[in-house]
Amino acid sequence: MLPFGQIGFFEAYLFNKSLKTMNNNIEELIVQAEAYENLAMSHMSTSDRVKYSREGKSLVLAINEVYKTTQDPELMEWMKRLTVKKQKIEKRIKSVPTV
Repeated sequence: MLPFGQIGFFEAYLFNKSLKTMNNNIEELIVQAEAYENLAMSHMSTSDRVKYSREGKSLVLAINEVYKTTQDPELMEWMKRLTVKKQKIEKRIKSVPTV
């Protein structure tokens, strides 16, 4: 970093590159969120439920990081829908009887 808060050429390049990849990142997150939302919940083992619950949490956190910068209401709706799906999966994890 240059003194006095000046942005160097390399830092500006990285910033512009991150802005370009952010749009691709948002699109990839939306595609992953759609796949997660359309996930079939029948015939899922307990380990699958745990795996998909963790995947849902990571998706919500990743979308939240993007939402902090963009404040896009569509992203908030995606986070809400994914959280509902994740809670349904977690409810079924907790209700599995032990024999």
